[in-house]
Amino acid sequence: MDINTLRSMVTVTALVVFLGIVWWAWSGKNKERFDEAANLPFEQD
Repeated sequence: MDINTLRSMVTVTALVVFLGIVWWAWSGKNKERFDEAANLPFEQD
């Protein structure tokens, strides 16, 4: 295995992880939790 093969595998792994995070963030089951977190700075103590 040469360095270019290793670099290619790391790039593909990083892309898959990135797409997984994007899919998780845009999934509908997290919307309520993210909406709550987005409104935290506007709540009064």
